[in-house]
This record gives sequence, C-alpha cells and structure tokens, in this order.
Amino acid sequence: MNILDDLKLQYKLGGVAMRVIYWNIACFLISLIFFYKFSIGQFDFPNWIALSSDPQVFMFKPWTFLTYAFFHFGFMHLLFNMLVLNFASNLFLTFFTQKQYLGLYILGAIFSGVVFALSFYFLNISAPIVGASAAIMAILVGVTTYQPLMNVRLLLIGNVKLWHITAVILILDLMQLRLENMGGHISHLAGAFFGFIFIKLLQNGTDLSIIISRILDFFANLFRKSPTTPFTKVHKNYKKPTEKPASRIVTKDKTQQQIDEILDKISQSGYDCLTKEEKEFLFKAGK
Repeated sequence: MNILDDLKLQYKLGGVAMRVIYWNIACFLISLIFFYKFSIGQFDFPNWIALSSDPQVFMFKPWTFLTYAFFHFGFMHLLFNMLVLNFASNLFLTFFTQKQYLGLYILGAIFSGVVFALSFYFLNISAPIVGASAAIMAILVGVTTYQPLMNVRLLLIGNVKLWHITAVILILDLMQLRLENMGGHISHLAGAFFGFIFIKLLQNGTDLSIIISRILDFFANLFRKSPTTPFTKVHKNYKKPTEKPASRIVTKDKTQQQIDEILDKISQSGYDCLTKEEKEFLFKAGK
C-alpha cells in the first residue's frame, strides 16, 4: 500500500474530525497554487473566499461566513490551528457525536464571522479575515464547559486541568485584543462564547447541531439518485428462490468480524498501531 492509499484509508476511517483537518489542509494547498503572490510574499485571498467586514461585500457573498474558516494565511497559522483542532477534537468526541462536532464547528465559524463583521462595521474598519481559529475555539470551549476538571497530560508540564489550558488561550486573546490582528481575536472570543452557549443549550435539551444535520441531509438527498423500481412480470409458475449456500454467509461473517476487530483496535490505540497487512486488508475491503 502506498502513501496515497494510506491517506485515503485514514480519511475514510478517521471520522469527521480527521476529515475537517484534511479539508483545511486541502484548502491551504489550493490557496498556495491560486492565491499566493510571490511578488509580495503573502496570500491575497479574493473576497469570495475571505470574509470581509464590508457589508457591500458580505451581503452578496454570504457563503464567506463559512469559507473563511477553511483557509489560512501561512503554514505556521495552519499548523498551530490543526494541532489545537486535533487536541480539542479528540476530547470533544469522547463525549459527543460526530454530527454535534460538525454542527458546532460550522455554527461556531458562522457565528464568529457575524460578530467579526458587525464589530468591524461599527468600528468603521474594513478588513478581511481567514482561519479556523474561531471554530476551533468553539470546539475547545465546548468540551471545557462540559468537563472543565478533566485531567490532560502535557509534554514537559504534566497533568493539568482542561480549564487551565482553555483559560490561558482566552487570556492571551484578551491581552492582544487591541494589538495586531484585532479581528482575529474578536472572532476567537466569539467562537469561545458560542461553544459555551452550545453546550449549555445541549444540556437543557436543545441541540443546535440538528440545524446543520438537516441541511446536509437535504442536499445529500437532493443529489442522491432515487432507486428506480423496474416493472416485474408475474408468472403463475412462481418458484421460491433457493437459499444461498451457507458457506458464503460464513465467509462474509468472518470478513466482517475481522473488519470489526480492526476498527476496535483503531478506536482503542489509533490507526498507526495497525500492521501493514491489516491496513491492506481494510483498504481492499473498503473498495
């Protein structure tokens, strides 16, 4: 199995968190090809991708309230965000579903984008913004709100409470609010606030992620081909179909059992713990 097949398998089996990370990386690679200006040494994102605080722009490009959350201004910007996202995702998915995770990521990005646009509009500042930080803060603060006293082991530091990590990040955002990248810090704090509200509503029985789930299901059903029922001619000399040989069912059960055992191994120890033979088996079974 080559590296490309390995990446495809990780994308297929890694769940929604891994796919969100892949989407961010893919968008960064695309932006390197189309939006990086070597003459000025930085990215120049068009206003149909980056979120602008100018109402004359974002009112006619409402999708930018989401697209901005998948692009980054540089490699280090992407790297730091994906490290924090991976950390927060693993914690969040310990307690909540993948649909709730995706719903919080998307809604957190949209809410933060709205707060950023309105804040800069009233401050009479016109500037664009890109980055997944706000959506990531929604995920991190969300799981911190639910389990603030969870012990997290950090390299060179040891065990700390989850709320300690989140508090440090929020304090840094507050300290830098009036400095460079004010729009970014405003969106971070907005994402944190939304993550807190999302979990409190969820604890009271209101799951906002249902909004995103229903929208995605609607578009999925829209583009999914409806199964056609061909006309079947009825014969009087109908014969009961013979059952398939038992040996085929046993073979299928053994294959499925092996797949289940490998998936259990992934959930307990991660994808990297698989042997080369197990990875190849999963890849062939997924075709």
